Amino acid sequence: MIELQNVNKWYGSYHALVDIDETIHRGEVVVVCGPSGSGKSTLIRTFNRLEPIQSGRILFEGKDIHAPGTDVNVFRSRIGFVFQQFNLFPHLTVLQNCTMAPMQLRGLTRKEADERAMALLQRVGLANKANAWPSELSGGQQQRVAIARALAMQPPLMLFDEPTSALDPEMVGEVLLVMRDLTRDGMTMVCVTHEMGFAREVADRVLFMDEGKVLERATPDDFFNRPQHPRAQQFLSDIRSPFARGA
Repeated sequence: MIELQNVNKWYGSYHALVDIDETIHRGEVVVVCGPSGSGKSTLIRTFNRLEPIQSGRILFEGKDIHAPGTDVNVFRSRIGFVFQQFNLFPHLTVLQNCTMAPMQLRGLTRKEADERAMALLQRVGLANKANAWPSELSGGQQQRVAIARALAMQPPLMLFDEPTSALDPEMVGEVLLVMRDLTRDGMTMVCVTHEMGFAREVADRVLFMDEGKVLERATPDDFFNRPQHPRAQQFLSDIRSPFARGA
């Protein structure tokens, strides 16, 4: 579904992504983990051109996303993105947040968009909040609305950039529950997260990154029980320590 070929990215002299070669297959759930500053979020943001690259190619459904003439808005409408900060439109109700893009970019009528949005809000447990303002919701509720908003475009690929990092601990579970539900439906997902329990439970593959490189690719069982790279071994040892503060 999405293929990275020798992708490199710099911020000035800082080499943020180093020779990344990776393929995400349709229906696959891939978790990207690693210490802070390892390039995880930068990597996932290149998938839909939120971050430009300086060399290499990124193919989505066989098409080079940096090719001349690529309609970025149409391209991005096929990739759902859920951010660390919820990024809901504060001046729109929950329902309006979920209907605006399908109406403007997909040409749905208001009735069609409302029906789709309400079904998705029901799915994430927030149909009763359809007419609420984002400011009236908890962090966990806002993130669930953000997921519903992304799904309203019916994207074949969903990207999650540390979707629980801005939440209070008691709100993390409600967001992960929605994400687990998506994996059961066969949604193709790439998720940057520090939630190792979630990675162990739902991922098909784990990518471990450090210093802009993918150092290890493994099934959850192999990664958590038999990590091969010394840096991955150190990372897992640190997060298992009762004194670890987390990456």
